[in-house]
Amino acid sequence: MASNSSGSKEPTATMPKYIKFVFGGSAGMAATFFVQPLDLVKNRMQLSGVGGKAREHKTSLHAVASILRNEGIIGIYSGLSAGLLRQATYTTTRLGIYTWLFEKFSIQGKPPGFAGKAGMGMAAGAVGAFVGTPAEVALIRMCADGRLPFNERRNYKNVFDALFRITREEGVLTLWRGALPTIGRAMVVNAAQLASYSQAKQILLGTGYFQDNILCHFGASMISGLITTAASLPVDIAKTRIQNMRYIDGKPEYKGTMDVLGKVIRQEGIFSLWKGFTPYYARLGPHTVLTFIFLEQMNLMYRKHVLKLTGSGGGL
Repeated sequence: MASNSSGSKEPTATMPKYIKFVFGGSAGMAATFFVQPLDLVKNRMQLSGVGGKAREHKTSLHAVASILRNEGIIGIYSGLSAGLLRQATYTTTRLGIYTWLFEKFSIQGKPPGFAGKAGMGMAAGAVGAFVGTPAEVALIRMCADGRLPFNERRNYKNVFDALFRITREEGVLTLWRGALPTIGRAMVVNAAQLASYSQAKQILLGTGYFQDNILCHFGASMISGLITTAASLPVDIAKTRIQNMRYIDGKPEYKGTMDVLGKVIRQEGIFSLWKGFTPYYARLGPHTVLTFIFLEQMNLMYRKHVLKLTGSGGGL
């Protein structure tokens, strides 16, 4: 609180809500440039073995080698436009809402408890996932295209071509295919990721060995990435397979999330629920690190240069 000349207190300047959303999406998009190849490998690994076929990729390195051999160096960035649009919709919404809720429910600078953070993360994730599902559907299909025979490939030119063709050829509701598992995954991811990041950061700062800077943000986001990977990968596999499924004789391959998980366990073994753990963590870990570092630095610069506030924290 600041005092004016008459001695009364003026409210501390705060960041406008729209800036929180802009910074959230910008941080996610910046991180995606670095991790899109890992997202591609993760999706290919999760789709390996679909349709009763033999597993195409035994390891992440085998998947990378296969993509480079069959699709070239550009192929490793398949689906980048969809990945960026996904961040522009999903991450803008989820981080914007979470940052706003975090500030709203922090009482006199004291952050909410872990349960509160988890609840805010779930709410932010659910809304963000609904908004981002169309881009997610396009991303999954574009990443999966290179593994199909030439005559079965969809050959979308970019994310907007994908969205237009999906709407025209399969109906607008197809853009929200898999919305329920996507929302379920997002709630798990955000409850784990956002809450564990805020909590890990709070614990690290409480040790007295860390200051609210990039080193602290890096450590907290790595812890968050590992927890989030273990918690969300089974739901992510279900989401990926539902969004990429085809109809056989007019019937969908899967009835829902539980049907996917049941078939995976029955046909491929329970540990297949964590298939692609390495590329998923390799993607989610750096993406989590980069997203939070970018977001914290954007918040810090705005607080310092626009709001003229002192202190090193970025506000999460």
